[in-house]
Amino acid sequence: MGQLFSNTPNDEDNGNLESSFTKYFRKYKPETKIISEENIRSIELRLKKGDIQGANSVISDILKNIDNAPINIAVTGESGAGKSSLINTLREIEHEEEGAAKVGVTETTTEAVSYKHPKVKNLTLWDLPGIGTMKFQPKDYLEKVEFKKYDFFIIASSTRFTKHELDLAKAIRIMKKNYYFVRTKVDVDLENEEKCHPRTFNRETTLEDIQNYCLDGFKNNKIEEPKVFLISNHSLSDYDFPLLMDTLIKDLPAEKRHNFLLSLPNITEAAIQKKYNSTKQFIWLDAMKDGLLATVPVVGILKDLDMDRLKNILNHYRDLFGVDDESLMAMAKDSQVSVELLKKKLKSPYLLELKEETLGGMLLNCLEKFASANGGLLATGLYFRKTYYLQFHFLDTVAEDAKVLLKEAYSKK
Repeated sequence: MGQLFSNTPNDEDNGNLESSFTKYFRKYKPETKIISEENIRSIELRLKKGDIQGANSVISDILKNIDNAPINIAVTGESGAGKSSLINTLREIEHEEEGAAKVGVTETTTEAVSYKHPKVKNLTLWDLPGIGTMKFQPKDYLEKVEFKKYDFFIIASSTRFTKHELDLAKAIRIMKKNYYFVRTKVDVDLENEEKCHPRTFNRETTLEDIQNYCLDGFKNNKIEEPKVFLISNHSLSDYDFPLLMDTLIKDLPAEKRHNFLLSLPNITEAAIQKKYNSTKQFIWLDAMKDGLLATVPVVGILKDLDMDRLKNILNHYRDLFGVDDESLMAMAKDSQVSVELLKKKLKSPYLLELKEETLGGMLLNCLEKFASANGGLLATGLYFRKTYYLQFHFLDTVAEDAKVLLKEAYSKK
């Protein structure tokens, strides 16, 4: 495989670059983009003017901000509300694993405790003391727990939201932060209701009653009714957990959206697809940053450095999407099947076991597929390093494997 292109971008190419960039990011909904409209316009303007160096600089800064932007989520509520369980769920950690938030502990938290996400380095969840346990007014409580550092607050309850929590919500809103009310343990409520009223039990009616019961607390305290999310930490795909995640994603600033999306548990195909779309945007920006300044792109034999880079990237994707060896072992144990049997259903574990000639052929196929899907970018002066085409292929394969495992998990249930 030899040289495909040798000329540098010209004015016509710059216009095509602008058009291609605009077209690519316009296909994503505003709430799912990992780059703000302001930054999109800034890059478009530079490309239109032929300021390739400037566009490259803006994209480099965006990628750094995305990679380094901290996300701090505060979880508060009274003791026994399921805060610790929710934190473990958001971190995809079992309650008995090392580093898990302690569940079922009777003593109340008096200091904010931080828990890092095991796979997303910039995401931290904070277990805050319930305001009812602190001898402070809401404003003083927020200052005590350093409210400014949190992106938003999740206020959890397993019964009715108390006046303490409602007053806290008012104070959070005054300080221009977002908060979300989460009613936990609805699965337990449903089970109890069905046991007590087996003949007349209706799942949807019971959930509606729980929702109304919560909202009555706001009405009685003359607070505008917010959305209350009904969830079970033991059954995430049921109830309102997916809706809660979508709401948080939408409300986060664009540069923080990517890392939060990567933390989503693989509970639905839609969640996997969101992670896939976010990662694809990130790869595309990274590839564009490198490609804008390329002048003599060559697609040739993959070198050792390329192979090392690709191996690390593939392992990273498998880890993020829960198809890594450790995750497969855990799933095999839960499903009481062998790891080998699970692996046979997947493609990603074997991607780099291919012969060099096969990888080279795959590289050309990826290149043609990518150029076709993205408006012939390769013909417009945008040159990506050869490893990027395989990155897109790896991402496609890993995301499909994650969906296969999701179906496998549900079939076992």
